[in-house]
Amino acid sequence: MPEQNNGGHDHEHHHEDTRKELERIFSAVEKPVHIYLFTRKNKNETYNDLARQVLQLVGKVNDKIIVKTYGLDHSLADKYGVVHSPTIVFAPETINVRWLGAPAGEEGRTLVELILLLAFQNPNLGEDAASVLEQITSPRHVKVFVSPTCPYCPQQAINAIKAAMARPDQVSLEIIDIQAFPEIAEQYDAQSVPQAFANETLIALGAQTEELFAASLLKMEQQNIFIPDNDAPEVEADLVIIGGGPAGLSAGIYAARSGFHALIIEREALGGQVATTPVVENYPGFNQVGGKALVDMMVSHALEYIRIFQGEEVLEVDKDPSQPRPFTVKTNRRNFFARAILLATGAKNRKLNIPGESRLSGRGVSYCSTCDGPIFKGRKVIIVGGGDSAATDALHMHNIGVEVTLVHWKDRLDAQDYLARQITGNSIPVLYNTEAREILGERSVQKIILENNQTGEVQEVKANGVFVAIGYEPAVDLAQKLGVRLTPQGYIAHENHRTNIDGIYTAGDVTGGFNQIVIASGQGSAAALTIFEDLIHPFWQKQADKQSSGQ
Repeated sequence: MPEQNNGGHDHEHHHEDTRKELERIFSAVEKPVHIYLFTRKNKNETYNDLARQVLQLVGKVNDKIIVKTYGLDHSLADKYGVVHSPTIVFAPETINVRWLGAPAGEEGRTLVELILLLAFQNPNLGEDAASVLEQITSPRHVKVFVSPTCPYCPQQAINAIKAAMARPDQVSLEIIDIQAFPEIAEQYDAQSVPQAFANETLIALGAQTEELFAASLLKMEQQNIFIPDNDAPEVEADLVIIGGGPAGLSAGIYAARSGFHALIIEREALGGQVATTPVVENYPGFNQVGGKALVDMMVSHALEYIRIFQGEEVLEVDKDPSQPRPFTVKTNRRNFFARAILLATGAKNRKLNIPGESRLSGRGVSYCSTCDGPIFKGRKVIIVGGGDSAATDALHMHNIGVEVTLVHWKDRLDAQDYLARQITGNSIPVLYNTEAREILGERSVQKIILENNQTGEVQEVKANGVFVAIGYEPAVDLAQKLGVRLTPQGYIAHENHRTNIDGIYTAGDVTGGFNQIVIASGQGSAAALTIFEDLIHPFWQKQADKQSSGQ
């Protein structure tokens, strides 16, 4: 009983903290924001209740946020064309944006930003994205599929919201929670989030920058490169860190504390692989912490010292040794001038490279259990891999009600003993000495072909999804462009974080070794200290001095 009382007290305390934080965030809201929730009794009641709770909390913190609840039989439901329960309609007098589901989890961030955008009646778009949206001359009916467990989804949902606000004459939007409405997700084969459709055509798989989303919406197909029409602003720094994972974030903190002006450029979600790790159990100071929660703490800490330019892709780097800041880093939005560069680009998911994998990616083939696992609740999936990532993914999905089978090419798991014991303890099947040969399915995954590498036996296994967790490949595309030397294994070669190019350094998973958060963080810190020493008196200048004195 005391534990129950304490639990209730903790819940109330958390609720009160949330309310106070929302009061602070919405304190500047002065213009009315109208939100209508439509529900039907005995239809999706869990999500109906959750939507009510979230919106009631929001409505209580500021009387300018006006929340009203109606049944699907109300005339307004017919007026706005609402047919699903729950559906939230936002400011229908000015925009056409609705939410199918309940804005919980990661999507709470989307709700907060949406309300602020509506309150200030400003989509807050960059000049480049706004210019692209102005070129749209025919209607775009947009659907963005999201999940409360997906850290990438808010970015894409906000992109679509901004587009709907900037062009209410042409853009309408439905944000669809795949957990609340799995049948709609299945209709669109949206088994990986975020995904964006316009006029029933897939235009974006994954999160994008606002410029790339605008371009994809304009051209009705996914765009991966955006070059601004006008010159981007210029930013000067001592150190430009390329990569916003644990190594880059730690390096930024240490560089700034050493007195240098440092900044981070990250083209995707901050935190790298950590952001999509369900649970981290081996980071000092935390017995157990969600990967995204850990990333949020790291980012918040880093932002106390440095600026982070998220959603920008480095296109090229030029070097002119005659300049006080010899490096020019060109991104899709601006130019950066720096005295040194740290490549902390991390690693990306390794692929199986078998037939069907690429074709069915996002259609049941996934590399992120946190993002996509919940839609497979009550269904069968195969996880290919036997290391820590595969075991963690298997345990996570098993615990949320997914029927999981591990497939590993060796005769024992490579995962830590603690994880391996949990796999056995939870009776999760493991097919040893087995390799994936082909993934089958017309519109989505239906089967996987497996082969026993000892006996040669081939079997066809029915599955609704295939999650690939076979490790990572170093993200060395930029390093190769720059002429940075690589190891025979394909990682960036370095000596005390110095590459073969003076002024270019490296740290983290892109250097190989053990892919562990604490190691990447340590490497980022060590790299920053090495850079600090070199910028005070460059090691290449020290070498020249020694040669000169020897002569």
